[in-house]
Amino acid sequence: MTPWTLTDLERALRASWAADTCSPDDLERAGWSPDNPAWGQCHVTALVVNDLLGGDLVLGEVHLDGEQHGYHWWNRLPGGMEVDLTREQFRRGQTVTAARVVTRPPGRLPRRWDEYQLLRHRVAEHLGPLPALPLT
Repeated sequence: MTPWTLTDLERALRASWAADTCSPDDLERAGWSPDNPAWGQCHVTALVVNDLLGGDLVLGEVHLDGEQHGYHWWNRLPGGMEVDLTREQFRRGQTVTAARVVTRPPGRLPRRWDEYQLLRHRVAEHLGPLPALPLT
């Protein structure tokens, strides 16, 4: 296995995002476009980063004009550094509040499993073999 950097991982993720890896909720809300490739990718992206780098999953609430418009996911690496590779998706003045660490559910994800697997597969095409899926 060839060593890779966080920059390599970021490039692989960005090259792998598409409508079929986007959150179905976000697709319904605003569609997906290559003009805003990070749109709806936060959950599956944070999970793939967690698979490869460990650390914590962080979840926050997205607000626009005083109303909640869903959730946003990102990572806190084992050393404490926060990594948010999808933050630029918020282009309409949304704010993210109420951040909290969440425990990753064991085994198969209850939601977005197909999108997550597809993103992992595409990232592996760029980086080479990834560690086994965390199914326990």
